[in-house]
Amino acid sequence: MMPILKLILVAVVLLSIGLLGMAVKIWSKKDGEFPGTCASNSPYLNPEGENCALCGAEPNEQCQST
Repeated sequence: MMPILKLILVAVVLLSIGLLGMAVKIWSKKDGEFPGTCASNSPYLNPEGENCALCGAEPNEQCQST
């Protein structure tokens, strides 16, 4: 029983460290923004080929937001 509890504890600690790292990365970015991240430019999320709702970039262009 104890080895399973140790394994669960190690897994929880490692997941917590990973989540903390992502939180620090988001917190350290200016206004929490990640430049060049138009999700609507993905062909899987935008099969109709519409322009980006955030910056107006076409699907074959890079995000223009700063």
